Amino acid sequence: MNLRRDALAICKAALRAADPEEALLRHVRCMDGVLLAGGGKYRLDKIRNVFVVGAGKACAPMAKAVEKLLGKRITASCVIVKDGHTLPLKRVQLRESAHPVPDERGVGAAREVASIAERAGANDLLICLISGGASALMPLPVDGFSLAEKQALTRQMLAAGANIHEMNAVRKHLSAIKGGQLARLAAPAQVLTLILSDVIGDDLSTIGSGPTAPDPTSWETVDEILARFRLALPRPVPRVETPKPGDPLFGRVRNVIIGSNALSVDAAAAKAKELGYRPLVLSTTIEGETRDVARMHVQIAKEAQRAGRPVAPPACILSGGETTVTVRGQGMGGRNQEFALVAGMELEGTPGIVALSAGTDGTDGPTDAAGGLADAGTVGRALANGRRARADLESNDSYRFLEASGDLLKTGPTRTNVMDIRVLLLEKRNPR
Repeated sequence: MNLRRDALAICKAALRAADPEEALLRHVRCMDGVLLAGGGKYRLDKIRNVFVVGAGKACAPMAKAVEKLLGKRITASCVIVKDGHTLPLKRVQLRESAHPVPDERGVGAAREVASIAERAGANDLLICLISGGASALMPLPVDGFSLAEKQALTRQMLAAGANIHEMNAVRKHLSAIKGGQLARLAAPAQVLTLILSDVIGDDLSTIGSGPTAPDPTSWETVDEILARFRLALPRPVPRVETPKPGDPLFGRVRNVIIGSNALSVDAAAAKAKELGYRPLVLSTTIEGETRDVARMHVQIAKEAQRAGRPVAPPACILSGGETTVTVRGQGMGGRNQEFALVAGMELEGTPGIVALSAGTDGTDGPTDAAGGLADAGTVGRALANGRRARADLESNDSYRFLEASGDLLKTGPTRTNVMDIRVLLLEKRNPR
């Protein structure tokens, strides 16, 4: 029970580090009439208008922090959030939109964002807030291309096996706002973009499809990707190129990462040390098939328990990133719940280890759980309630399995999103 309690405490520490409001206020300050952010200084007496725009699942608390800093200085605003993720704000206007499948509300709100950016002049400051989910929440197709057509092409690319980088390259060129084009709309205004990263490696051009970041891809890239997957645009569209690295318009743009998976994992490691565990961070860029990643994590924990390497118990093994699940069945769950199911199978008969995997946004797949926990008794508890681990794994029914074992992790909406965190705790070995 102590291991489970401590694993939950370590997870909570990681979530606190990713709190969007606190993260923004740690990185942005207002002192003596000067806004300080990312090494930049903005003298507010020299700025005529402050505009606030953005999109993402974590943007409501980020907007709340901007209100605290700038209050009545905000001239106009439009920040797009996922349905149900609003907060009562006084100055920043929040607009709800659909996620993960975009809708026409998102298109209307994105037009408002673009209109505000176009209003900005040389003496103005545009503050842009971006977090996970921004691509879906802020859709603005190029002229001559409808949202329905863009959605259909996205589905075709997913079915063909396109990865996130290939998807983003195409989406940027079919958007009037992504791939640095929001910065283009705002020029010559100063642009300060505050970003909560949900992308491995914190690539600015990938987070939210990089609305204020240079785009290294081109229409030639798009043509090559579509040809490779034997796809084609349903109709010709204006082949307007996105702004590239080195474009002078980015001279007045500053992109600042205020929160990331790495920062959350660091906070988890600090909490583990405070609780008496030796922390070991494997990586914050873990990718791959979930069940393979789970087995690898448990084998490392077993080696540590048995031989004291790569870390001696009492230990806390940590990792971050985002894995994938190949869906084979009709069950219910998500990548973090499947991690816990597989970890439970691997830990059967191995006491003294607890594994936890959670999505920092509080939702894992289409469920109300953030993830799950596992220990030596997980499989047995589920079996006692009529569930079989192997069958549930093959049908991707990790939610019902963990529900039966009492190992679902439910945090509720966290209003943040910095990918996933995994915690494996090992109790101190008994001396022989």
